[in-house]
Amino acid sequence: MLKRVIEISRARTRLSIRYGQLIVENQEEGSRTQIPCEDIGLLLVDHVGTVYTHSVFTELLKHGAGVVLCGGDHHPAGMLLAMEGNVVQAQRMGQQIGAKAPLKKRLWKQIVQAKIRHQAAVVGPESRVYETLLDLARKVKSGDTSNVEAQASKKYWGAYLSDLELERYRVGQSPTLPETFRRRIDGAPPNNLLNYGYMVLRAAAARALSGSGLICSLGLHHHNKYNAFCLADDVMEPYRGYVEKKVRDVWADEGPEGCEELDQSLKARLLEVLYEPVTIGDKSGPLMVNLHRTASSLVKCYTGEQAQLELPKP
Repeated sequence: MLKRVIEISRARTRLSIRYGQLIVENQEEGSRTQIPCEDIGLLLVDHVGTVYTHSVFTELLKHGAGVVLCGGDHHPAGMLLAMEGNVVQAQRMGQQIGAKAPLKKRLWKQIVQAKIRHQAAVVGPESRVYETLLDLARKVKSGDTSNVEAQASKKYWGAYLSDLELERYRVGQSPTLPETFRRRIDGAPPNNLLNYGYMVLRAAAARALSGSGLICSLGLHHHNKYNAFCLADDVMEPYRGYVEKKVRDVWADEGPEGCEELDQSLKARLLEVLYEPVTIGDKSGPLMVNLHRTASSLVKCYTGEQAQLELPKP
């Protein structure tokens, strides 16, 4: 069953549990909503004034939901995942820890190739960098020792919004020729939209990995002693294009002025990414479901049952 994503971003909201239901009460609006905890895949709380009872967390974790708590800057401050994500968790963790470097390098190659191919699909065949990106994807070596990922990203972000901005200039919506977009966490819009979309995607990836009995902090490529979600950062790479495509669509509809403030309507559109249709092999399904397919395939790669990750086709 496709799980629901619940986002809380309004003031004076209280969350509690009653008979296995998440109760969402907003005092300003006088509204009260109840949602079965078993239907929730992710709870995203993006308002510092939200009030909880302790059972909100324990009940949601019992049903395998992930919980993301944001600070006043709207960036994630922490994430809660169930301690027991799978009945054979200890066995799978042992297999993950025992994975050899050559295997992890081969898997990272697959991830980088899938990511670059999706970047090419986002900018489209009409882009000046489309064929270049596809060529770079073919050049990725085991472990991406030549850092092709960085080469592709430089070309990709340079072309990411160029066609949209040139069209705005052509029709007189922009008085000057656009500058090349730069992807920076603290950069100008639509960086704020990308930040939010990636945060949601990362939480969904971490939930899928935890549900498969894997250690989120033990990555294939990403490694940082301060990062508790290295593996989630690895697995989400081929899925980033879905966020980037959604942000392009929002930017095309709203323009720079409409993307200055990340309001509730923009967040709602970005959350739609988790329900986007994703194709893996010959089967299609919502992104949030297919993250579990990718996580499950990673387990099989660790155990030697298969050599290829199940990754989305652009």
